[in-house]
Amino acid sequence: MPAPTHLPDYPASKDLAARAGALRDASIAGLLAADPARASSFTLAAAGLELDYSRHLLDAEALAGLLALADQAGLKARIDALLRGEQLNNTEQRPALHSLLRADRGNGLDTLYAEVAATRERMRALADVLNSGEFRGYSGAPVTDIVNIGIGGSDLGPRLVSAALQPFRGALRAHYVANVDPADICATLRQLDPASTLFIICSKSFRTEETLANALAARQWMLDSGAQATDLEHHFLAVTTNLAAAREFGIPPSNCLPMWDWVGGRYSLWSAVGLSCAIELGWDNFARLLDGARSMDEHFRDSDPGVNMPALMALLEVWYCHFFGAANHVVLPYDHGLRQLPDFLQQLTMESNGKCVTRRGEPVHWDTAPVLWGSSGTLGQHSFHQMLHQGTRLCPVDFVLPLRGHTDLEDQHRRLVANCLAQSRALMLGRSLEEAEASLRGRGITGSRAQELAPHLAMPGNRPSSILSMDALTPQTLGALLALYEHRTFCSAQLWDINAFDQWGVELGKEIGVAVLGRLEGDEGPAMDPATERMLDRIARDKGTP
Repeated sequence: MPAPTHLPDYPASKDLAARAGALRDASIAGLLAADPARASSFTLAAAGLELDYSRHLLDAEALAGLLALADQAGLKARIDALLRGEQLNNTEQRPALHSLLRADRGNGLDTLYAEVAATRERMRALADVLNSGEFRGYSGAPVTDIVNIGIGGSDLGPRLVSAALQPFRGALRAHYVANVDPADICATLRQLDPASTLFIICSKSFRTEETLANALAARQWMLDSGAQATDLEHHFLAVTTNLAAAREFGIPPSNCLPMWDWVGGRYSLWSAVGLSCAIELGWDNFARLLDGARSMDEHFRDSDPGVNMPALMALLEVWYCHFFGAANHVVLPYDHGLRQLPDFLQQLTMESNGKCVTRRGEPVHWDTAPVLWGSSGTLGQHSFHQMLHQGTRLCPVDFVLPLRGHTDLEDQHRRLVANCLAQSRALMLGRSLEEAEASLRGRGITGSRAQELAPHLAMPGNRPSSILSMDALTPQTLGALLALYEHRTFCSAQLWDINAFDQWGVELGKEIGVAVLGRLEGDEGPAMDPATERMLDRIARDKGTP
């Protein structure tokens, strides 16, 4: 009889369901108090990061059950297969080799690694020549600004890195345009000088609708400034596989860097897609970003699930999604530089694991990816933390906390750290009805009024959270952090028995969009549903052109 591959069928699942029922009303604070060593034993360090998962509805028995689940799912073997370059993206018949992009050797994939190393050298040369001021625009002016035009994985990763590592940037400034809404590119171009601006067009096919529309707008802006078509090579680079389309646009092959089919867009930051970051930060800092990610790769490869940070985070995700019914996961970076992290992780996790069939195409009968959202601290405390503390939905939280900042305002940074620790503690402890009433009496509210108001101030507590800390946000720790979430996403997919590396759900909207655009441009086109037809009629009556 074949071994089970569905999450509910693993022998450990039945035991975990029973254990989750027993822990549902347990006290996290009580678990900490009962085991003085818990805060240490439920903490793990790797690649410059520390994961404290002691504030979870988890005890030793539940953790043992989760590790048994990982074993029954063959998680360690799947990790090894990923890193060996096996064809885990079965629907597209490709490996998923993003870890090779930051490797320092081929590890049996020597031919592909040689391509990666050659591309790195080209990236280094471009970063160096631009930062030296030797790369000149058509008028002879040195480049001062880089505009990355892409969308999805060709935008979110580089945008995050640029924002997170501002203390490490050099003289050049990177900007990012992704939205097909013309307001995006117009707002960016308004602040730039064509003579000193370099565009990087990131599109594997060089046909992505939003990216191509913005690239054409950028080219026209450059031509309108006085540049000739032959000048475009001084102002445009491309990261693409479609050299013919790039050449037709005006970008010669010598200005094109490759993208590979064995790297999905949301995993491509480490490739030439990160060129804008390599230029803005300088090559040495970009290399440190790769080093940090490689350190996490090595930890991921060499560690058993019980001491493997990405695997443990995946087990916690499955624990709450499957056994507690949690439909949300919240990421709260307490660092302004990491304000783009939730946006990046939304694509990474929900495009990877938002699937409703198994790797073999069978319908899943269990929940997969939770909705991921969040904001930088302390902004969220004055908006959605209300729901985290008193709402009816269970929302496990990852607090991401650099312990030191990059400014001279040390007292203000201490306040930031204090807020992070306080929020995690408040989620865990809550406030009892009696404590709420006592708090009201301390404010001078007495008698029946204090009793009436107390339920509104009470908080249930027992809201689980992890604290993922680092000494400071640096290129190395940022690289490790992003690689950590990449690997956690993969491990969750293996436990759910889904393919984390395709994204067929993106296709249908694009196909329908082409037909709708044709109708807006006056083509007869196919008939639409009544609701869409009504909107098309309204636009035609108003002579509006979106």
